Amino acid sequence: MAAFSLRLSHELERRLGEEARHCGQPRSELIREALEQLLRRREQERFMAGLVAAAEVLASDASAHTESLDLSADFLTADSEALALAEEAASQDQPGQPRPQQWWR
Repeated sequence: MAAFSLRLSHELERRLGEEARHCGQPRSELIREALEQLLRRREQERFMAGLVAAAEVLASDASAHTESLDLSADFLTADSEALALAEEAASQDQPGQPRPQQWWR
């Protein structure tokens, strides 16, 4: 495991020490957890920004929009068939039980 030094403001160091005492974890563990969460969040934000950018490009392209509507129509049939099979399997798994209300219909 790599080690490095870190400069913290007095206030941040105080809060870190207080949290470490409160939860019974070493300060280094709290710093690792915080860093992991920060990096994960930033990676997710970049990924989502990429998806939004791609969606905006596709939305501005009329032929891509038409193609996506055609694809969604094709998948609608397959999704409906899969849902019907899942409902049938669920009803067979629990004979004598009332069928749950189908909220998705």
